[in-house]
Amino acid sequence: MTLTSRQQLILFIAAAFIIDYLPFINLPFLWSETFFHEISHGLAALLTGGSIHNITLSFNGSGVCTTSGGIRFFISFSGYAGSALWGLLIYSVADTLSPKKAKRMVGIMVVMLGVTLLLWARDVSTIIILLILLFIYATPLVKSLWFSVKFFIQFVGVFVMLDAIRSPLYLLDGRDLGDGASLAQLTGLPEFFWVALWFVIAVGCLYRLWAGPVTTAKVA
Repeated sequence: MTLTSRQQLILFIAAAFIIDYLPFINLPFLWSETFFHEISHGLAALLTGGSIHNITLSFNGSGVCTTSGGIRFFISFSGYAGSALWGLLIYSVADTLSPKKAKRMVGIMVVMLGVTLLLWARDVSTIIILLILLFIYATPLVKSLWFSVKFFIQFVGVFVMLDAIRSPLYLLDGRDLGDGASLAQLTGLPEFFWVALWFVIAVGCLYRLWAGPVTTAKVA
């Protein structure tokens, strides 16, 4: 069966919505979004002269990146924005089916997971989650498995992107906690502004995939 790139994207989106409500099955994908959110905070800290103390991932899909130094504005802003951009990048690279680029992207993700495990994982849940994700993302490096696994990687990209659209909305709970509240304190702009901006960025990433060149792909 041959599908256009847009039809394939629609199927990935529909599957992501379904799996998001399936207990246990949805966990690796939730952990992926949390990992990319927290590592985006960490990378922002490192790039602005700060340091990462630890990254914590919980089985329920929550997470924390503890940093010091750096530019607090960029560190706070980067979590939700970064996860959306990671989702776009993962899907786009997998969609190229260029073995060199695909392996390079997967290799980067594996290195990120491995470095996080070695340097910043301090608790049992984080270590277990990172080991599971390492196994999942290292699988495409086996050449004979790439074609079948590339759809899985694309699905991860879509799931991460869709969760980046939805997750900031949970900040509008009146508790003044989280990245939006931190940015509101730093800038004087209301939390709603930052939630809306993250929402627009994530939707923009999804639209970028939709508006890209229409190609065809054969699926079994």
